[in-house]
Amino acid sequence: MNDTLLFALIALFSLFELAILGGVFVFYMRLRRSEALLNALQGNQESLLARIEMNARLEKEIVATFAQRQAELRNLDEKLEERTHELRRLLEQAEGISRSPQFLRELILNGRRKGLNSRQIAKNAGLSVDEVDLILAQETE
Repeated sequence: MNDTLLFALIALFSLFELAILGGVFVFYMRLRRSEALLNALQGNQESLLARIEMNARLEKEIVATFAQRQAELRNLDEKLEERTHELRRLLEQAEGISRSPQFLRELILNGRRKGLNSRQIAKNAGLSVDEVDLILAQETE
């Protein structure tokens, strides 16, 4: 009985060792799979960080070019305002000249030399027919 007990104990311990060895093997396989998954996650994290860094760099460039364009637009707006003021001044000056009596007189006389009648001259000059006739009558005197 001593031999059978010893044999049974050895068999039991061998089965127990095999179970432990199987457990260690399963744990090792899961550990390798977890390690591969962890490596893949680290690779994805590195690529994500690289993309985030690139996006941040692009955003800084966009903001810089936006600020530069805003400054250029402000400069162009100032130049446009200056040009607008100058053109208004020139327009007022031209209107003043075109409304001067001497200019209107020359305009009426030139119209008469071209053979236009009083109505056509009045329309071109923005005057009434009576005013044109009056100026023409003064010129003939």
